[in-house]
Amino acid sequence: MFITTYKTSKLDEARNVWHSGWWTPKFIILIISLVVPFFLSPDVIHIYGELARVGAGVFLLLQLISVIEFIAWLNTYLMPEGKQWQGCGLCISTVFHVASVCGILVMYPLYGSKVSCALNIFFITWTGVLLVVMLAVSLHSKVNRGLLSSGIMASYLVFLCWSAIRSEPTSETCKPLKFGNGKSEWTTIVGFLIAIGAIVMATFSTGIDSQSFQFSKNEVKLEDEIPYGYGFFHLVFSLGAMYFAMLFISWNLNSRTIQWSIDVGWASTWVKILNEWFAATIYTWKLISPTLRQSRVMDQTEQV
Repeated sequence: MFITTYKTSKLDEARNVWHSGWWTPKFIILIISLVVPFFLSPDVIHIYGELARVGAGVFLLLQLISVIEFIAWLNTYLMPEGKQWQGCGLCISTVFHVASVCGILVMYPLYGSKVSCALNIFFITWTGVLLVVMLAVSLHSKVNRGLLSSGIMASYLVFLCWSAIRSEPTSETCKPLKFGNGKSEWTTIVGFLIAIGAIVMATFSTGIDSQSFQFSKNEVKLEDEIPYGYGFFHLVFSLGAMYFAMLFISWNLNSRTIQWSIDVGWASTWVKILNEWFAATIYTWKLISPTLRQSRVMDQTEQV
């Protein structure tokens, strides 16, 4: 779909009809694509697995950018200028920050109650350090981005940290819940279904937003132009499919899948932890980059 819709620009093109219609041929192609892999050699599947690991990493990067842009848009939407909105914005910011702090405090007794759980203690503590750094940068006089965006981002980082620790192998003694009982099985299934819904929504928003990953745009499109980039839309979905593949095998191409162990393993844990750290880095950079650019322009003006 990416190859056949790439560079589509006008609504009157045949590829626009192919993108939004022709469901019978697409359904036939879908069935073929589900059946053919069973007849391919393991070497071919392994090659796709290596490719999918890279594609899944790219998808995580696109998803991070999309989430951060959404947080910026939400901050602008919920914090318009005017004193009547300041109280509401302050309450929402307080809720997110309190939830983040509570999440940090709850994870310590659940996942870091023993000295042998040093790695979990490090993950939780470093997440707390990242929250303090982001809050300090956001409130700095030269940045002055307020509390709301940093609060939402803090909650997102705490969620990533919790998800990473939950993905540790079941043999670890630092996890309060063990797999193998009915309650844990249903918790795994429900959690994974929620994750699927969230990822599908993120994939739709990212795929449709093919220019700058922003949810509000001011440019005017002509009536005969397509509303979004079809090629990029399908590319993001193909990367999302690779990400789902990695979730089901826990990012490890050489291990067997264990029952009720979706997205469990050290590979999954470190992918989520690195994703958390990278998200904090991108968000902090987006906070300070306008100030750095403004400072550079002022220096150049003074030199002139």
